[in-house]
Amino acid sequence: MQNGNLKTPIEGVILDWAGTAVDHGCRGPVAVFSRAFERFGIEPTIVECRKPMGLAKRAHVAAMLDMPRINEAWLAARGKRPDDRDVDLVFDVVGEIMPAVLADYAKPVPGCVEAIRKLRQMGIKIGSCTGYSRSMMSELLPKARACGFEPDCLVTTDEVEKGRPAPDMCRLNCERLGLKNPGAVIKVGDTLADIGEGLNAGHITVAVTITSNSLGLGEEEAAAMPRTELDAKCAELAKKFREAGAHYVLDSIADLPDLCAKLS
Repeated sequence: MQNGNLKTPIEGVILDWAGTAVDHGCRGPVAVFSRAFERFGIEPTIVECRKPMGLAKRAHVAAMLDMPRINEAWLAARGKRPDDRDVDLVFDVVGEIMPAVLADYAKPVPGCVEAIRKLRQMGIKIGSCTGYSRSMMSELLPKARACGFEPDCLVTTDEVEKGRPAPDMCRLNCERLGLKNPGAVIKVGDTLADIGEGLNAGHITVAVTITSNSLGLGEEEAAAMPRTELDAKCAELAKKFREAGAHYVLDSIADLPDLCAKLS
């Protein structure tokens, strides 16, 4: 599914991690945010945990604390409205438990490793960026590498001044990979924050649906769903991505080499 008619030789791609390259359905961070808030007497819903996905994780915590229901629950549990100090308290717990939890969700999405191999054969450089900090990635990185996913470059949100949807992580990827033409780079992600990031960086911007946080299905759940139902959910999600400005919408990054070949 496409939005626009772009055609240029592709020199690089920049991949998001959870929900795009690894962790089908972006379940790892949902588990982390749920456990972190539970330590403070708050039980967030899965929808509340997923809504800010794609942001830097401190910003994610702040966005959750701003949600009316969670804000009221914090007041009831803690006797005061949450403030910046409380954001830091929850974020510290997120940082504490994130590395070990993420390591359990390091498996690349179906077709990822093969797609990376094909892209490299086409001479395309593989960048990546994430809303995780470098320390949060400490246990995920070696496990993903052992599973066959190792991009040429990784930029984490704590390496730049501004996280998504600002273009800083994409620009640092391009600098490190020697990519001079933003219009010859594809940014791929599974959230609206990813789409904003890619557009702000001047990249061809691609959204994925089946593996995404927005759909929220694990690999087995997606495979078990009747195809007509899955297609309908993906079509609805694709509409939202296109309305946000995504140039193309794919089922997953397994389809990325074919798109790159068509664009080139």
